[in-house]
This record gives sequence, structure tokens and C-alpha cells, in this order.
Amino acid sequence: MDISFDLYYNNENIGRKIDVLRIRKSLRDHSNPLELPNAKFISYFRLNKEAFCFLLNEMKEHFHKRVQGTAIPPILKLCATLRFLSDGGYQKCSGNDFNIGLAQPTVSLVIKEVLKIFEQRICAKWIKYQMTEEEQNASKVSFYSKSGFPGVVGCIDGTHVRIISPKKEVQHLYLNRKGYYSLNVMILCDYKMSIRYVDARHAGANHDSFVFNVSDLKVHLQNNIQNNTWILGDAGYPLHKFLMTPYRLTEASSPQARYNTVHSKARNIVERTIGVLKSRFRCLLSVRGLHYTPEKATQIVNACCALHNICQHFQVESPEEIPSTSNTTMTNDVLDIEREEEDAARIIRNNIMTSL
Repeated sequence: MDISFDLYYNNENIGRKIDVLRIRKSLRDHSNPLELPNAKFISYFRLNKEAFCFLLNEMKEHFHKRVQGTAIPPILKLCATLRFLSDGGYQKCSGNDFNIGLAQPTVSLVIKEVLKIFEQRICAKWIKYQMTEEEQNASKVSFYSKSGFPGVVGCIDGTHVRIISPKKEVQHLYLNRKGYYSLNVMILCDYKMSIRYVDARHAGANHDSFVFNVSDLKVHLQNNIQNNTWILGDAGYPLHKFLMTPYRLTEASSPQARYNTVHSKARNIVERTIGVLKSRFRCLLSVRGLHYTPEKATQIVNACCALHNICQHFQVESPEEIPSTSNTTMTNDVLDIEREEEDAARIIRNNIMTSL
């Protein structure tokens, strides 16, 4: 009797599993997210339909080729990944949304595949810190007209992206000053709020100045930036001829305080950019954190930055900004940076202060 019952039970389970697979395949075959109303489509996937179709066309040749009968269409792979990035929820929810019909293990494989395509094919096309002379001039005009600060081609800042606890032997590297594990992500934006550079490789315990000093962005700026041209950063960054930072310990109504006010007004755009980025792609918010290894979390951050730029290019309406908090603290390390700054950089900053 027990054997008969087990056989019946097992056969029933097999039948149920087959039925579930058939239902999921039927859902996938009949799913067309492009039929959603425009507002709902953007709410779900963050891209508008024009941007989505463009991205799908860029990626479709690079998806894995599988047996036709069981293959998941590229459109659903992209939808599942965008839904995960935009919502910040669990993969199981991403697979069940909109009758996509994907089980959680499948969603995990799909996200891995899509992130790899982004890493190899999309990010480098959509995140470029090289600027033409025309772009630099347009940036300088925009920053000066809005803030009164001359010569600005971009603004830089760091932001923490929460991750789950990494391996025990490296936990101390990722525990940031706020008391949670994170990546310290450095972002450079332009006057259009497009992200020109992102470095998400570094552990949260690292200071902003360290992330900048070991970046290829610093090398590029040292070797290529023109005279009377610079980016703006907060007090967490070292002062250079190509990187203007605020004065320390200024007196009210002094020329230095005036400089700091104008500097802050111009630099605010990078905080807004980070706020829009995290509002669009809520997986980056610190409420839940990314439940992945630091390496996979870096991939996710890079993909979100590329997607943000695609949204900007296709003029997708920005969501309400998430307030961005600066990584900067008044530490002895930061003060040491200022003591070691180049004399030429101090002269440039003083000249800017005098001109304001």
C-alpha cells in the first residue's frame, strides 16, 4: 500500500510539474509587454517603448541560442531583467510579473546572461568620459549660465550601494562608516545629467579620494584636459588643476564662502543625477541591498548607469529623485589631502574665487 501510494504521489507530482511547465510556456508564448499602456510600461521597465525596442535590437543577436521549442524570447529576458533592476525585488517576483512565466532559477540565469551582454556590448557604448571640444564648450556655457562657475565640464561624487555581507575574510573592507556593507561607487556626470564615468569596483570602507586616485579617470584628466577646464568635486576629493574642490573652514561672507556657495550650486547636479539613478533603479537603494557578490553587484551598478543614460537620450521622464547624501566627512585624512595639494591648483582656485 505504501509503495502504491508513493508511486501515485510521485506520478501526480510529475504530472503537476509538466502542467506548470506547459502553463509557463503558454504564458511566455502569449506575453507581449509592448501592449502595455505607455505610462505603465515606463513604470514597470523604466524605459519607454522606443528606448526598449532600440536596446532589444542592440542585444538580440547576442543572446544564447537554444532549442526553439523551449527558448525564452529575448524580449522576455530583457523585460525580466529590467523589472528586477527597476523594482529591486526578489527574482521570483520578476519572473511572475506581467504573466512572463519564468521560474526563479530561470530568472537568475536570465539576469546573468543579460548582465554579461551589458558588460560586453552596452556599457562601453553608453558610458563615455571622453568629450569633444563642442561638448566641453556646451558644458561650460550651461554650468556658467546656471551657477556662475566658469570652466566646468562635469561633476563628481561618491555614493554607497548596499550589498549583503561578503566573505568573512574581506568583510572589513566592505563595512563603511555608516555601519553597513557596500560598494563605494564614484560617478561623474555632465550638465545633461548623463553619467560620463562610473567606477563601482571598490569596497565601501575606501575613501572617495582613494577611489579617484587609483582610477583611470584621473589619468585621463591629467593627460587630456585643456587649460581653464575642470570638474568639480566635494571636500572628499584632492584639489588638482583639473579638479576644483571647496575651501575649508571659511568665514561667513568671505570670498571663500562665496566661492563655496557657487561651487555647491554647480556641483549639485551630480547629487541630483545619483538621486534620479537610484529612483529609476531601486535595486541600488540601501533599504534592501543587493544580494550578490561584490563582483556581480558591480555589474548591476554598471548596467543601471548605462540604462540611465539610455533613458536620458530617449528623454524618458525622470522619476522623483531619491535624496543623495554625500560620502564626505571631516577627517584628518581629508585635511591631509588639502595640505598636499599642488600650488598651481591653489592659484587656479584663488583666481576663480576672485572672479566670482
